[in-house]
Amino acid sequence: MFNVKSTETIYPIEKVRAQFPALERTYKERQAAYFDGPGGSQVVLQAITAIASYMQRGGANLHGAFPSSWETEQVISEAREAVADFLNVQPNEVAFGANMTTLTIAIANALGKQFKEGDEIVVTEMDHRANVDPWLMMAEDRGLTVRWIPVDKEKLTLDMQNIDTLINEKTKLVALGMASNAIGTIVDLGPAVKRAREVGALVAADAVHAAPHMPMDREAQDIDILLCSVYKFFGPHIGIAAIGENVFKDLEPYKLTTSPSYYPDKLETGTQNHEGIAGIRPAIEFFASLGEGETRREKILSGYHEIEKYENRLAARLREGLGTLEKVTLWQAADDVPKTPTIAFKVAGYEPSDVCVFLAEEHSIFTAAGHFYASTLGDVLDVNKTGGWVRAGLAPYNTEEEVERFISAIASL
Repeated sequence: MFNVKSTETIYPIEKVRAQFPALERTYKERQAAYFDGPGGSQVVLQAITAIASYMQRGGANLHGAFPSSWETEQVISEAREAVADFLNVQPNEVAFGANMTTLTIAIANALGKQFKEGDEIVVTEMDHRANVDPWLMMAEDRGLTVRWIPVDKEKLTLDMQNIDTLINEKTKLVALGMASNAIGTIVDLGPAVKRAREVGALVAADAVHAAPHMPMDREAQDIDILLCSVYKFFGPHIGIAAIGENVFKDLEPYKLTTSPSYYPDKLETGTQNHEGIAGIRPAIEFFASLGEGETRREKILSGYHEIEKYENRLAARLREGLGTLEKVTLWQAADDVPKTPTIAFKVAGYEPSDVCVFLAEEHSIFTAAGHFYASTLGDVLDVNKTGGWVRAGLAPYNTEEEVERFISAIASL
């Protein structure tokens, strides 16, 4: 293992890796190298322990007159408080669900009750379908017009030139992705959010791919509905919706008549995954463990700073190494465009899925191929009909050695 040095600190890669039991896995008699973080990260030990501990002590449903019920309520409360520090929101604005997709469908159906035929919504060509299709289905049901923010095929960013026309007085909602889960482009939300505010439209942001790599601040980013998934940042399969109080109070989700009518509980249909929720706080505190500060929020932001520096350095080396290979084509925005440590590429003469099989079987490197549910982006960039991309995504537990191993493996093709 290697330490990455900077003028400030030495990134504690050995300490980080020790917290992820899955990294001990071997395949084909070699230690597995996980480059599939964008599809789901490995789970930090503290979250695994919290999940097991909750189940071992005895789970229960809410509002019972006995200890395991009280403890369950405490687990949920602590998780909401941790998410509040993570996203810079209020705990009572945080709702949990099966995943981001399920939550977005529920929110879209509820918001649709407030819209009428002739209203408009805006989505983008870059987004994962989970931040597109729920809104499209709602629009079809309610007779709304859908407008699309296009992708600049040369710059691999969103084209905001016509934003004043796309977002207009009829617009009720603008759905934006904070970063592309396929090609890594971090989206400048500013122009679209500013225009949405000018016309009184709501803003929903998909932070699923962004949250593992960059600090979240719903208030500073002026977002009404922020969605993410814990399994992308070192925890269990739980979706999170952080909805501004002014929006949440008027939301009318589809629910049972006996379910709570107050927020955030009214969005949490059915019995929640309590053991999974127990793993949320430890996953968030992994970020804090790498940082410094007086409060958990300060430690989280500081921890993100260390992770960003480390991941970006590894990503720069991976892009550089792959970029020197004649048969490799990278899909990435210009150097001055911020990106997550996510690299999409193709190897001439090979199907992307075959490259992934080769990496796994010959080098014990785990990657994925396809459009990764960013299917509109794949169509616009004309890659879907040839199998999409190979996607390599870095996480705080990847090493320089693994990056060099990855580059050598692709070079051997």
